[in-house]
Amino acid sequence: MSQSYKLTKDPIWFLLRKVTIPASVGSLFQTFYNLVDTWFAGKISAEAIGAIAKSFPIYFTIIAVGVGIGAATNTLIGNSIGEKNDRTASLYIAQSLIFALVVSIIVTLFGLNVSNFLLGVMGSDADGIILTRKYLDIIFYGTFIVLIQISLNGTLNAQGDTKSYRNVLIFSFFLNIFLNPLFIWGYGFIPGFGISGLAIATVISQSVGTIYLAYKVNNCKIREYLKLICFVPKFNFLKSLTIQSVPVMFSMLFIGVGIFNILYFIGKFGDLATAGYGAALRIEQVILLPVIGLNTAVLSIGGQNFGAKAYDRIRELYTKALYFGSAFMALAGIILFIGAEYFVSQFTNNNEAIKYGTIYLKIAALIGPIYPIFFITTAVFQAVKKPLYSLYMSILRLTAFPFLSLWYVINIRGGDYEDIFYTIMATNWIMGIAVLIFIGYFLNNVFKQNKTLFSY
Repeated sequence: MSQSYKLTKDPIWFLLRKVTIPASVGSLFQTFYNLVDTWFAGKISAEAIGAIAKSFPIYFTIIAVGVGIGAATNTLIGNSIGEKNDRTASLYIAQSLIFALVVSIIVTLFGLNVSNFLLGVMGSDADGIILTRKYLDIIFYGTFIVLIQISLNGTLNAQGDTKSYRNVLIFSFFLNIFLNPLFIWGYGFIPGFGISGLAIATVISQSVGTIYLAYKVNNCKIREYLKLICFVPKFNFLKSLTIQSVPVMFSMLFIGVGIFNILYFIGKFGDLATAGYGAALRIEQVILLPVIGLNTAVLSIGGQNFGAKAYDRIRELYTKALYFGSAFMALAGIILFIGAEYFVSQFTNNNEAIKYGTIYLKIAALIGPIYPIFFITTAVFQAVKKPLYSLYMSILRLTAFPFLSLWYVINIRGGDYEDIFYTIMATNWIMGIAVLIFIGYFLNNVFKQNKTLFSY
């Protein structure tokens, strides 16, 4: 891959468009991929859908760890390229792959040994645990493929290439549609594996994507310095990857804790309230995809510019990404608010569930414009090698602040279902404004400058 644009030179608006759009499209197809798996699980049995649903909180461990590895690889390679130190960048390519392999062993052992306990906590009986493990065990055996793929993608993202992973996700989506029925029900000499076939199809799709990304990395500019000796473990590099990735991993895990926190309070209003919220959440996740793409773009562009000490470009990047993200979410919020009932009804025909989902989606439309602050600020923290601040923000925003607020509103004040989301709206806006004030002081401290946030 030849670098088609320069992250430290080209106009920020141009770079945001070029990096964000492919990342957002890739995320969209990842969402489609998961929906296809759910659809095929439903064709197996209702129990299979339940098994896939209960596997997700455990499978989320792989996702959280992968995001940490990808962010660390992106940041450290991007910083090295910005410093015009391609040899160090090449070393990080190799050391990141070693790091991913070692971590994958830990995650696999965790998944294989803790799944029974976690599934039991979630209420699965013996038969349910056996069924879920048929899917989950294969996924965990393939952890090394996922983490290596994410490491390779981090290398490409650091150079501004988000198109390659987009291509992987699009191809995997269509390949999965073909492989799922093949391995679920079998054909010719291939036997039917039932729910295990879903996992087999996923591992094969990920393997093909990993090979493609390895090919792209092998043809990138900094590949010139990648030698066999680079793959000898180097403690200082592995330490840097650990320091950079672990806070991000835990930040992602707190997303899961935050969802559990909300579901805990929603559960007080019955299963249909949970069902309505779940349907609405799928719609909101699709709307958030461009903001997730912005997170990738800001991390990639910011990492190189921090290495190049182009601090004013990072300020410009932050403000322009924030303008774009908040404007998009405000526009999307209008559409969500007006069409809330229609959107939710596409996922369920239960009138009560639709009512609950509509309530959430209308309030979510009012929260939307503040979300980009968290995504973009997180990317900046990582780009300037201060990932611990992302962890602090996640703990406050997703667990401590909302849990205490919701406990007071629901248990002390006797709040209704909609009060859950008005409380979440209030906590997000308060936190968002606080973060926006803090980031100005933070950047001045890191850059050793005395500028206002919106001056560059």
